[in-house]
Amino acid sequence: MTTEATTETQLVNITDAAVEKAKALLEARDLPEGALRVFVAGGGCSGYQYGMALARSTEADDIVMERSGVRIVVDPESAQYLDGAEIDYVDEVMKSGFSIYNPNATKSCACGSSFQTEGGGGEARPCGH
Repeated sequence: MTTEATTETQLVNITDAAVEKAKALLEARDLPEGALRVFVAGGGCSGYQYGMALARSTEADDIVMERSGVRIVVDPESAQYLDGAEIDYVDEVMKSGFSIYNPNATKSCACGSSFQTEGGGGEARPCGH
């Protein structure tokens, strides 16, 4: 059963810029019923790394949130590491793309795509791998 999160209990927050970019990507890929899947995987130079993908559908145990017409999907395993995180989209000269601010991260690397929590975990790898 898919868990629908209400506005008051959002697992993750998403900025207006990230909403607009996600909408544009879903439209460009002709996925009007699609969602932005956010997940955490082992690896990265700090132990865990963030991942995002466009999802055509959801899994039965996914946590599904919605903001301004964009659905954000998180699997239960990743949810424990993303509680309270904020998804943003930056478009700057040196860097463009989605980024995640995670209050649960106690350590992260310079590339900004991997992190470690207080409990540690994951297997650290060099940046860019």
